[in-house]
Parts: sequence; structure tokens; C-alpha cells
Amino acid sequence: MSRRLRYQVAVSLDGFIAGPTGDYDWIVMDPAIDFAALFAEFDTAVMGRRTYEAGLAQGTDGSMKGMDVIVFSRTLAPTEHEGVRITNDDPRAVLPSLKEKPGRDIWLFGGGELFRSLLAAGLVDTVELTVIPVLLGDGVPLLPPGATTKLVLADYHVLAASGIVALAYAVPGGVGPPPRIDWVKR
Repeated sequence: MSRRLRYQVAVSLDGFIAGPTGDYDWIVMDPAIDFAALFAEFDTAVMGRRTYEAGLAQGTDGSMKGMDVIVFSRTLAPTEHEGVRITNDDPRAVLPSLKEKPGRDIWLFGGGELFRSLLAAGLVDTVELTVIPVLLGDGVPLLPPGATTKLVLADYHVLAASGIVALAYAVPGGVGPPPRIDWVKR
């Protein structure tokens, strides 16, 4: 069976995945979120250049412990370093073969533009949102204009302590089982 490409992302109530300057300090933590369980569901993460650079600006090296990270960029030079590969390849050409390799699911970690292009190409299997109860008013949209897709609700969970709502949707025609929110301590 193919691995799933899962867009798993925090989003503000008004639909932004980052603030106007790429900031994400508005994402609140909730003790019910089991990050180790969430990260264990993936062995590969894909992201766009802006998401990668936002991580670098926060002092990371772009790697994600225990995962292969692939950064798709039209402007950065192709390179590899510990756990990170930057490529100028078209993600729509790379993802089909990546999904066929053995392993755990692939985390579409961030990047609204990357999400839009992969969704339009029929490569995204699930959309999993952690809705943070904040209104940003401006920022990086969850989905930039240009793609329309109906989704099927597969699971949801309300985290009472923080007001976070976790939503898991299947993309019609996607591969694998419907997504489950198994990373919330119940």
C-alpha cells in the first residue's frame, strides 16, 4: 500500500498557518497533545522553502529528529546535510515515487503554496488541522487561492483545556485508511 501524504498543520480560527511575518508564537500548547506519538506516525517530512527558512530563523538546522526532510525550492541551491535535502525538483514529480517507497506516512509539514500544488495534483491524502482559538487577521493562508477540494470528516477531538479543535479529513480518492487523531491523550 502507498504511504499517505498528510497535510498536518496548526491553523488559526480565521485560516492562517503563520502570522504576517511567518510567526507561529500564537500556537498554544496543550498537555493532551502527545507530540512523540504524532512524530512517530511519520518518517519523512516535506516542506517549502519559506517553511524551512522560518525554522532556520528560529535557530533550528531544518532537521526533524528521526525524519528525512525534503525541502522543495526554486531558489535555494540543491544541497544535503544531516537529515535534510534541498531540491529544485518539481514536488509533483517527486511525491508519487516517494509515496511508493516503504515506510511510515509523509508529513506535508508546511507551506500553503506547496499544499495547494500537491492538492491540485491529487497527491494529498489527508488534511489534518489543529485549530488554535486565535484570530490573526492576516498571515500565511492555509490554502492560497487556486484549489477547491471537498473533504470527508474522519475524526475530531476537542481539547477542553485550551479550546483547540483537532480535525482529520480524508481527501476523496486518497490512499490508505481514513485519518485518526491518535496523538491526543484521552
